[in-house]
Amino acid sequence: MSAGPLVGTVRIGVTYTVSGYILPRHQMRFQTNFPGITIELFEAPREVLECALVDGALDLALMLVSNLRDNSALIRDTLLRSPRRLWLAPQHPLFRAERVQLAGIATYPYVMLTIDEAKDTSMRYWSNAALEPKTIFRTSSVEAVRSMVAGGMGIAILSDLIYRPWSHEGQRIETRVIEDQVPTMDVGLVWRRDTKMPTAAKAFRDYMRFAVPGLGPGRSFAGLDHRYPADESI
Repeated sequence: MSAGPLVGTVRIGVTYTVSGYILPRHQMRFQTNFPGITIELFEAPREVLECALVDGALDLALMLVSNLRDNSALIRDTLLRSPRRLWLAPQHPLFRAERVQLAGIATYPYVMLTIDEAKDTSMRYWSNAALEPKTIFRTSSVEAVRSMVAGGMGIAILSDLIYRPWSHEGQRIETRVIEDQVPTMDVGLVWRRDTKMPTAAKAFRDYMRFAVPGLGPGRSFAGLDHRYPADESI
């Protein structure tokens, strides 16, 4: 006798960038494939999600894992590594260069994104290069960065994950490769070490391993109930 469809609840924490740029389409497809599983979502900063995972208040977190602190109590599974590039307007002087360096970027007005510890991350690679950007504005709004960059007010270094070639006003945004060592923005799943993961949480974890683009070779859609096949358009 065959088993019935998977049922249960999975408690998932998400950081702000993930909730805006990754989660929605994958959540919709997961719930189409697994109608018996209920997803409870909690959006919070990285440090809050880490505490909730360790305390058992969450089953999983889908988050930026580059800054994960509690490596002894938590397991991370990186799903996506998104390169960071320079964003600039077509009329900017650096537009003529195919590749740029931090030393050159540092001579122009810069717009600093602060959400999801973006400022802390960026200042680490600037410090490693013994440089500092000429920051004219700090903001938690990606749309504000887009508008200011596209309008020629400043430049920014941000990941391909959140890139869009147009600002809200319809002005063009271009990108350039940075020759210096600038880390990727890594997105992944995190869960508590040495704990039994509920079946519903395992289903979500395995689905995301299959569905999120940017995975390395050898990863597969393993361990899922194949009566709910993956959306082939993913």
